[in-house]
Amino acid sequence: MQRDVYNLSGKSVKKVDLPIEIFGQKWNADLVHQVATSMLSNRRASLAKVKGRGEVRGGGKKPWQQKGTGRARHGSIRSPLWKGGGTTHGPTTEKSYKKAINAKMKNKAFITALSKKLHD
Repeated sequence: MQRDVYNLSGKSVKKVDLPIEIFGQKWNADLVHQVATSMLSNRRASLAKVKGRGEVRGGGKKPWQQKGTGRARHGSIRSPLWKGGGTTHGPTTEKSYKKAINAKMKNKAFITALSKKLHD
């Protein structure tokens, strides 16, 4: 596949032979989308985080005795039931957004994008 090479003034300087294995591929939008979304999700960081009842400061002592007060039994003032207590089932930074993609798929998507760019 022969293509012209232009200088800064827009004149054709020479012709270049481009390999058809790279620049002659058909457009595969699904493959390019799959690779692009996996690359974007691999860059993503898990930032949302709340403290559970074990991470909240304080609450080591039992607030009142178990029996005899007439009040409900409680073991800590940092329970999720209390104001200022920990959160149950909240977001943690342990969440992973990684998506594995095969190397052949990644290379094929790159070659497909190069071919599309040349023909457009």
